[in-house]
Amino acid sequence: MFRAFANAFKIPDLRGKILFTLGIIAVYRLGSVIPIPGVDYSVLNNILDQAEASGVAQLLNLFSGGALTQLAVFALGIMPYITASIIMQLLAVVIPKLEEWQKEGATGTARITQITRYVTVVLAVLQSTGLIVLIQSGQLFGNAGIDTSALIPDDSVPKRALMILTLTAGTAFIMWLGELITQRGIGNGMSIIIFAAIIAALPGQFSAIYQQSLPLFIAFVIVGLILIVGVVYVEQGQRRIPVQYAKRQVGRRQYGGQQTYIPLKVNQSGVIPIIFASSLLYLPTLAASIVNNDALTNFTNRYFQSGAHPVYIITYLALTIFFAFFYTAITFNPIDVADNMKKYGGFIPGIRPGRPTAEYLDRVLTRITLPGSLYLGALAILPLVVLSFGDALFPLGGATLLIVVGVGLETMKQLESQLMQRHYEGFIRG
Repeated sequence: MFRAFANAFKIPDLRGKILFTLGIIAVYRLGSVIPIPGVDYSVLNNILDQAEASGVAQLLNLFSGGALTQLAVFALGIMPYITASIIMQLLAVVIPKLEEWQKEGATGTARITQITRYVTVVLAVLQSTGLIVLIQSGQLFGNAGIDTSALIPDDSVPKRALMILTLTAGTAFIMWLGELITQRGIGNGMSIIIFAAIIAALPGQFSAIYQQSLPLFIAFVIVGLILIVGVVYVEQGQRRIPVQYAKRQVGRRQYGGQQTYIPLKVNQSGVIPIIFASSLLYLPTLAASIVNNDALTNFTNRYFQSGAHPVYIITYLALTIFFAFFYTAITFNPIDVADNMKKYGGFIPGIRPGRPTAEYLDRVLTRITLPGSLYLGALAILPLVVLSFGDALFPLGGATLLIVVGVGLETMKQLESQLMQRHYEGFIRG
């Protein structure tokens, strides 16, 4: 493996792509520590020292690479773009025009990408406004008896507008950085940026656990390694449906006759169900901070504040399983796959083309998605279960582990293909 990395740096254009990607990541990390205007950072540091005991600040820091609780320019991260992309995928199912653009190829994809950018900016404005509200109400830091009134000394409308504009501009800049990595670097730009944010937060998390208890640190490292192996195994797992194409005679040439397969992954939906579920569970806290209702506030503080309550954990698990089935159903249409196979003379051995093929694919996909959804749910609630039994937050769980392993595997595959194209030995030996 080390020889493969050395070979990658021997190739000038591949070395340039790797260094360019690392340079963009450095710019992103710089923006994660530049403060937004209007915040008293001496007060913020005192608040963070108090909030660490509750574990809430650690949970938020883990997914933002430290930018959120530091109230940096890149505090919103790339989440508005991810949410916008998910919204566009869902709308493509119900809006015929978007579905038509998806089938047009590069031209249609460019149109959808442009609309996604506009939706990202709108969502960034809304999320930055909500973030300012959470800062002033103290909900961002768990509301653990912490006084946040002095955090924003100047609470005027122009100052709020400047903070919202800064946060929105930070998200737009991150989106541009991600597109640069996709075009000129290695891997998917947005995924690489999320990967960098998570990796940047992990050393601080493990350091806090090490200072708290050495045996607990060793146990977390061992469990983390076992989980990484398990996630790699499941993420690579797939059910291959064999497809045979009939031979066709066109003039003197013969077409078809080859055999291929349809790969159905165990985790067909990726990390999206966890993002959906966590977004919905965030709504009660946001509603309580906006609506001045004592009953709603007490209900939210009791069940949805820390994430360690059994009601929160069970709800999180149920939503993750539901969205795993839901997202798989809207992204993989067995009827369309069966129709395309029939159009080009393909069939599954032993299954009649057309409707029987669609029913067979749907049945196999449902059976595969069940263990995949349970696997996602277990990963999602793992950090919360650990948090409910103690003050320590388990860093490797849920979206964190899926993103780190998934992005690592995809980036390694891209480097592998680049090396094999140039007749170099890759990471995987035959």
